[in-house]
Amino acid sequence: MTKSELIEKVVQTHGMLNMKVSEALVNTVFDSIEDALKTGDKVEIRGFGSFTIRERSGREARNPKSGEVVRIPAKKTPFFKTGKELKERVNC
Repeated sequence: MTKSELIEKVVQTHGMLNMKVSEALVNTVFDSIEDALKTGDKVEIRGFGSFTIRERSGREARNPKSGEVVRIPAKKTPFFKTGKELKERVNC
C-alpha cells in the first residue's frame, strides 16, 4: 500500500473526511513520527509496533571491483519492531 492508497482508504472508511483533510491527517501522523525520531525519542503505537533509532558504528569495507579499502561512516538508522497484536493478526 502506498501513501496515496492509504489516504484514499481513509476517505472511503470515514465518509465525513474529504481527500484534502485525509491527506493532512496522514501527513501529520508521518511527520510526527519523523520529528520524534529526529530528536531521539521512541514512538510506540500499542498493538502495532514501535519505531526507534539504531546507531550503526563506522567501519571499513572493501570495494568488490577494485579491492580498495573504503571507510563507511557511522550513521543512524530507523528501526521498526512489530507489536504482538500485529504479529498475531498477520499470522492467523
